Amino acid sequence: MTNSINNLASMHRNGNPVGMPSICSAHPIVMRATLRYCKKTNTSVLIEATCNQVNHLGGYTGMSPQDFSDFVESIAMQEGCPAELVMLGGDHLGPSPWKHLPLEKAMVEAEQMIVSYVEAGFRKIHLDASMCCLGDPEALDDSTVANRAARLATVAEETASQCGVAPPIYVIGTEVPPPGGADHEISELTPTSYQAAAKTISTHRDLFLKHGLKEAFSRVLAIVVQPGVEFGNKNVIEYSHEKAEDLLKLLENEKQFVFEAHSTDYQESASLTQLVQDGFSILKVGPELTFCLRQALYGLDHIASEMISGYPVRSLYTTIENTMLASPENWKKHYDGDKIEQRVLRHYSLSDRIRYYWNHKDVKAAVGKLMKVITGIHVPMTLFKQYLPEGCHFSNKPLNPEEVLIEHLTPVLQKYQSACVLS
Repeated sequence: MTNSINNLASMHRNGNPVGMPSICSAHPIVMRATLRYCKKTNTSVLIEATCNQVNHLGGYTGMSPQDFSDFVESIAMQEGCPAELVMLGGDHLGPSPWKHLPLEKAMVEAEQMIVSYVEAGFRKIHLDASMCCLGDPEALDDSTVANRAARLATVAEETASQCGVAPPIYVIGTEVPPPGGADHEISELTPTSYQAAAKTISTHRDLFLKHGLKEAFSRVLAIVVQPGVEFGNKNVIEYSHEKAEDLLKLLENEKQFVFEAHSTDYQESASLTQLVQDGFSILKVGPELTFCLRQALYGLDHIASEMISGYPVRSLYTTIENTMLASPENWKKHYDGDKIEQRVLRHYSLSDRIRYYWNHKDVKAAVGKLMKVITGIHVPMTLFKQYLPEGCHFSNKPLNPEEVLIEHLTPVLQKYQSACVLS
């Protein structure tokens, strides 16, 4: 795995581009589907956690980096997935979770987070110090961002040396799409300009050298840019090679680098393939997978409502609705419209903010109840045709609902892996 990710730039230079899917999710079913697919196909994958999701204080999942590493390792062992097929990555690692604090306090927390990620065996580190902290000006210049990134890289290098582990592979870049997609309907996006991306690289190079990090900079694999792809709550902007042509010239001059593409969820297979062909060698996906998971769970919720005596109609849906209304902080500012529009978005938005609620005790209990009551039942094919048409082969035999969920996620994993293996 390490060799394959290190070779992304050279493979692109040599006219044999390949890519690496980056799975950004902490849901156990998503993880199981991913690792089962990797074992079955003998293909490599990045599994990434974000600074808000997983950090030394727990993040919104309640997991530290070591907890997340143990979580992935446990499922990999259960699935028989070889360790060498999996690399852990940390995404947006910087002061973002503490940007409400003064700079120095926020950076101290970010440094402690970096230590915890490196100690836990995360090899790919996205250094993202682009956000403003309390007291900062409204926008940070490239030098300020790069200087803070170099400070975090110094901590990562020292931690790796002290722990006796391989030093990290880095990703830099400040032009990052909104995590989880845009909050509004979007019609067009402008890719990052050649000049902006080139300045990001040169500024980071200069500041890393100033901090004595020449060897660390040689391990900077990729730069995060805006390829011109995005998804909003209701629509998707597909990749256009023509619109990105100016940006693509950068890789001809900066041969050390490939691009990392965020928010590639819901792109068509042809678009993902073209992205890899053009040097966007790391394709990140997360909400599309949990969107598909929710699709399948809601299908099973309908089936249970039809078949199980005493099971409340759409029990899981109702529990999620009540939970999101009681705790609106993860969706309220992202979903506009009247009450009906907001309700539809809560459940069916492409940004899938339900993903923040799967760990809530009431939602976990509702999922557990659903899975328990339908395990082993014989579902008529007609109900699968109505609610989960692609699952008809599960009908008329004892049902294993987890297998239904995993199979529903697999086409997304297959789409990404197919795009990444072009040779």
